Order: sequence, then structure tokens, then C-alpha cells
Amino acid sequence: MGNYRFILSGGGTGGHIYPAIAIANELKRRFNDAEFLFVGAKDKMEMEKVPQAGYKIKGLWISGLQRKLTLKNLMFPIKLMSSLWNARNIVKQFKPDVAIGTGGFASGPLLKMAASAGVPCVLQEQNSFAGVTNKLLANKAKKICVAYEGMDKFFPKEKVVKTGNPVRSDLVTIAVEKKAALDYFSFDVNKPVVLILGGSLGARRVNQLIAKELEFFEHVAVQVLWQCGKLYYEDYKNHESSKVRVKPFLNKMDYAYAAADIIISRAGAGSVSELCLVGKPTIFIPSPNVAEDHQTKNAEALVKENAALMLKEKELDHSFESTFKKIIGSEAIKSELASNIKRLALPKATEHIVNEIERLIKK
Repeated sequence: MGNYRFILSGGGTGGHIYPAIAIANELKRRFNDAEFLFVGAKDKMEMEKVPQAGYKIKGLWISGLQRKLTLKNLMFPIKLMSSLWNARNIVKQFKPDVAIGTGGFASGPLLKMAASAGVPCVLQEQNSFAGVTNKLLANKAKKICVAYEGMDKFFPKEKVVKTGNPVRSDLVTIAVEKKAALDYFSFDVNKPVVLILGGSLGARRVNQLIAKELEFFEHVAVQVLWQCGKLYYEDYKNHESSKVRVKPFLNKMDYAYAAADIIISRAGAGSVSELCLVGKPTIFIPSPNVAEDHQTKNAEALVKENAALMLKEKELDHSFESTFKKIIGSEAIKSELASNIKRLALPKATEHIVNEIERLIKK
């Protein structure tokens, strides 16, 4: 195999960073003498997460446009010019064989400059509603790997390949027995468990809901495994009891998923892809505070397939209990939601994306 050079960019949130790292890991497995360079936004979480995964990263001075007029917006043209100039130099020095973008601000300048230098580009779009950076880059890309049907409304049809989103390899097959998982969290094996996922930092509105509904959960005899996020742990740890486990984050996600009978989750692209693999009845509570309302659109794509239920934040106070009772009280609904969500899983997504990259470099 030739000594290939791969440049990857994606960041701002875990939803963009994690897929880029997963793709790099699979490329490294196939081409163990390859060289890798990540490019991120200087003050964003990729500058910490990528080195932790064992890869080099360079930062660009870039950020997105704010929705209202701010000083940051006035700086945007200067930041953009600086980032394009630096991205051009990075591409020139590193001489990549392929550039891979997984969305986020930094991937814009990098992939634009890579394409201008004649480097083949591959985009990976995680959401059911394409992000602005990927839409702007679509004409420059050779291939666009997507996770949902109907993405040709955003991208040129001949470039789109449905691969799915990369997910953590330990979740592709959950080998943990349910009893072992319940013992691990010291739960009663005779009572169902609801798993609450608000992301690693937590979700304020979801946490407020769960705190308010703890009496309801006790009334319907459900145990609660509540990942409240590290930002909120101090606020909610006093709710820990024999039937409620409160965690800042869950280190053993495979145990958490194995223990769960019902899952309540945000609807980020990575979470949705994971939950399809897990195949448990799920209620999505999308965050309304994300760009282009991605999470609502991700959840709606599953609701349309009768593969999950969705509650918007404004519906929680009057609809949560009736929706939860509908699932917990019916084995038929539980089993239908579980089998429908499982049917949408694409466990080999990372391999399929890397197959597309491999085809490009071997042309």
C-alpha cells in the first residue's frame, strides 16, 4: 500500500468530531503507514478530543455567524480570510491524497482550499437536514456520505451515497446480558428501567422534566437511570435513591443500553444512529436550540417510520405522562417501536464511508 496522507476536518460539537475520528481509525486500520492531520477551530472541543484520540490537529481562527448582529459577526470576514489563507498553507504543506469533511465551521475553509488544489474531497453529513457548511461544499465534493433517505434535495444526486453515521464500535453488538446490566446499577430485576440521555454536558429542560416526574415514575413502578450531564450533576445528585440512579455521565454505555426498557433522549445525529442499533423503544425530546433545528428533523424522520415517539419541549408539561404511559402499558407498542427503530440501523457505516474513500484514492 502507498503511504497515503489523509486530512480530516469537522468540529464544534461531538456530533462532527466523533465521526471524523471513527473514519480516521478505520483508515488507519486499513493503511497502517498512512499519515493523518486534523484541522479544527482554534477554541473548540476538537483541539482537545482529537489529540486524546492520538491524532495531530491544527487550529484555524474561525467561528460561525451569530443569528443576531454582534461584534463576532463583524469579525467574521477577517476570520474567514485568515482561515482560508491558513487552510491553503496547510494543504500545500501536508499534500493530502484525500480531504474528508464531517461538518462544522472549520471544515469549510479546509475543504474549499483542498478542492481548489485538486485534492478529492469526501463529505459526511450526519443529519436529515443538511448543515450549511456541507451544502456550500457540495459542488466541490466527489462523494457525499449521508445517513438518511431523500438527501438529494440538498446535494447533487449522483454524489450521494447512503452509508449511515459512524457509531462507537462497542455498540454495534451489545453483548451485555440484561441481568448483568441491572446488577451493575443495583436495580431490581422485576421492574422496568427508563434511561435518560441528555448528552455529555446535559440538557436543562430534560433534567427539569425528570426531576418533576420522579413521583410519576414511582407511581408507575419504573426505575430511573438518569444521565443528567456534568453541568447539572450538583443540582440533581440529591435525587439519587434505591429506584433512581443519577450520573454526570455513563462510562459503560453498553451496560446502560442493556439495562434500559425505554429510552428518553435528545435527537442529535450521533444519538439517533446509536439508538437505532440499540433497538429499544425511544421518546425523543429534540433540542430546539441547534442550528437549523436539526434535532427535530432527525426525530421526525424516525417518527415517520413509526420507529420512535417525539415530544417537543413545549409539549412536555401536558403530554409527557400520557405518552410515557402509552409505551410502558403496551407490550405491542414497545415491540413495534423496537423492531422499527432496529430496522433503520446501519451498523457498518464507518466501513462503507471508508470504502468510498478507498475507491477515490485507487482511481
